[in-house]
Amino acid sequence: MIAATIAPTRLRPIRLRFGLAALAVGAFSAFGSPAQARGPEGIADVAEKVIDAVVNISTSQTVEAKGGGGSNTMPQLPPGSPFEEFFDDFFKNRRGPGGGSKGGDNGSGPPRKANSLGSGFIIDTSGVVVTNNHVIADADEINVILNDGSKIKAELVGVDKKTDLAVLKFKPPKPLVSVKFGDSDKLRLGDWVVAIGNPFSLGGTVTAGIVSAKNRDISSGPYDSYIQTDAAINRGNSGGPLFNLDGDVVGVNTLIISPSGGSIGIGFAVPSKTVAGVVDQLRQFGELRRGWLGVRIQSVTDEIAESLNIKPPRGALVAGVDDKGPAKPAGIEPGDVVVKFDGKDVKDPKDLSRVVADTAVGKEVDVIVIRKGQEETKKVTLGRLQDADKVQAAVKTDEPAPEKPVTQKALGLDLATISKDLRTRYKIKDTVKGVVVTNVEANSDAAEKRLSAGDVIVEVAQEAVSSGADIQKRVDQLKKDGKKSVLLLVSNGDGELRFVALSVQ
Repeated sequence: MIAATIAPTRLRPIRLRFGLAALAVGAFSAFGSPAQARGPEGIADVAEKVIDAVVNISTSQTVEAKGGGGSNTMPQLPPGSPFEEFFDDFFKNRRGPGGGSKGGDNGSGPPRKANSLGSGFIIDTSGVVVTNNHVIADADEINVILNDGSKIKAELVGVDKKTDLAVLKFKPPKPLVSVKFGDSDKLRLGDWVVAIGNPFSLGGTVTAGIVSAKNRDISSGPYDSYIQTDAAINRGNSGGPLFNLDGDVVGVNTLIISPSGGSIGIGFAVPSKTVAGVVDQLRQFGELRRGWLGVRIQSVTDEIAESLNIKPPRGALVAGVDDKGPAKPAGIEPGDVVVKFDGKDVKDPKDLSRVVADTAVGKEVDVIVIRKGQEETKKVTLGRLQDADKVQAAVKTDEPAPEKPVTQKALGLDLATISKDLRTRYKIKDTVKGVVVTNVEANSDAAEKRLSAGDVIVEVAQEAVSSGADIQKRVDQLKKDGKKSVLLLVSNGDGELRFVALSVQ
């Protein structure tokens, strides 16, 4: 369900001052033909063909009365996302089908029934429906409402929170119309698309627009690759289909950006290529079984690329390898840059995350990495990604030490050899080896790259170090070699690794 608040809209008439002759001569050149103004002729045919396959999803749940705007079942953006402000305005303070809550709720009162409406579409005439997870999340009861108004109780087959998709099943009271998935990869910018759904609980509503962008990453999940469209999508359209002009589903309408809560022409749909794979697994297993490589990855910045002699910057930099993961026995190491996986180019970490997740568990694949400037091919048999993913946030407190250890300065850092006292002070595990950062100069490149006291430098330019002198020696050599930056492999106290490139100028 996409939430919004309806505001009255008033249109101000605009006078056009054309001479009759000018208007007659210039009408077609200025505005195009009447057919172009209406859009392609095929929209009506698409709507007529698929409308009965689009359904409304009605849910209800019992919630506690709380202050601050009711339940929160919408997808969340991470802090710092460029769209965070819009999504906060749009999704927060919503309550029930009437729109936003306006405060004044002191949290008192008995539990209440909350109802919501969204959209979905039938993909199998046996009664299989696809919708968004956030449409049915936490629901006590789910009902499918057909285009003729018939209301049937539905059961949940499975959900995938990472792509915000869900599959439902109901017993058809009569023969159904179903739709099939098209190839979202074949969409081009400017192609016409048709959205059908249940905006503002109005029932089956058809809107049309074009594909505004593809592969859009809005930082809402690990596998973001949305289709952006300007077809009008509003609250209640969530989970509804996005069709091409052949009447095939090319996306599932999921999110919009809107400061006001209504459509401003920026909507996002999960592409059918992703949806089809997720739906197949949910129908078969009731859950997602994603491929797992067992590495932690980060972006290859210009500085890191220069340090590793990679031109142009590309790929996914391996910052750490799971000891129990598939990458370890295959010989993949921290510092490797993955540039191709199973024959598919990897331009950035998101590319690798998506292609690994979409690859079958147990499949043996070729992984091409760049190591010390040379390409190497590793054969990896993929494992299975578990949902209990290790989401670890290391929180360090930089408390002043009663006594400073003997340190050496380099790269804007105070560096010290690891000792028992330093391990205790910074809570560094015994398995972590290297040189401890005890202070970071303000306004230095190291401070800008968020190095902090308690971090441990494990390698410099892909060579292990054990003292501040080792680090200074490596930095001096890089300067002589004309390098502009140095690549550090840095660990936190728990042993989680990342690469940081610092200027040596």
